[in-house]
Amino acid sequence: MRVDTTGKISLDHIYTRPDPRAYFSTLRDLHYNIPELAKPHFLRLIAEYREARGIAVPTVLDIGCSYGINAALVKHGATMGELYDRYGGRDAHRHTRATLLTRDRELVHSREHAFGDHAGRVRFLGLDTSDNALSYALDAGFLDGAVHADLENGEPTDGQRAQLAGTDLAISTGCLGYVTERTLSRIIDAHEGPLPWMAHFILRMFPFGPIADTLTAAGYETVRHDGLFRQRRFATPEEQALVLERLADVGVDPSGLETDGWFYAQLYISRPADRRP
Repeated sequence: MRVDTTGKISLDHIYTRPDPRAYFSTLRDLHYNIPELAKPHFLRLIAEYREARGIAVPTVLDIGCSYGINAALVKHGATMGELYDRYGGRDAHRHTRATLLTRDRELVHSREHAFGDHAGRVRFLGLDTSDNALSYALDAGFLDGAVHADLENGEPTDGQRAQLAGTDLAISTGCLGYVTERTLSRIIDAHEGPLPWMAHFILRMFPFGPIADTLTAAGYETVRHDGLFRQRRFATPEEQALVLERLADVGVDPSGLETDGWFYAQLYISRPADRRP
């Protein structure tokens, strides 16, 4: 398997297919489960935001959303196990994109009241560079809107800026590190009113310092969660060796963690220092 500049294997091919089957078939074997671990933290932050700001239906921006996985879990009550069976099960190859979408819309409809009083009380906007992934997530009903843009390498259009300006929270489950403070700066700059709250799961191999500096300069206070979160298993011994080298370079001790065969992430929650409604 080809590795990228960070030492991780390149999985670019699973994010650009017309449907999520390659995504789930590949990641299932690697025990990728961080969206499941992130879900309760996102739900808690959304509830805290709703109470603090008095906004009944907040909009969540999922940075690097791919096929709308976080939206499927947080808004529609799915689990990673359920999605793995849906797209990576033994009969998945028998379906067309159209039949997969039909099943997904049925899931979305069946979960409309999954959270009781909280049903429909959150909107999900996806940001990604993969048009195919965004199109699928929109067609399935997981996302309420999408921004197809590469904010690492360019400014948003006026229309995209307006979409970003309407977001209340920004989340991610692994893309920060590849996506840098440049993207976050452009998201922040789109807001003329209150800044969005943020929650990002970032692999320990990526230093948080540059992102923290950008957020602090923009008026944020950031708290790192005490726990660590398994992202996925290493795909090959080469990948593990390269990541261990990178961890050593950035001064992170992998003993008993990455040395045991798993990527680990940390959760950073950032709120504007002035959190008045």
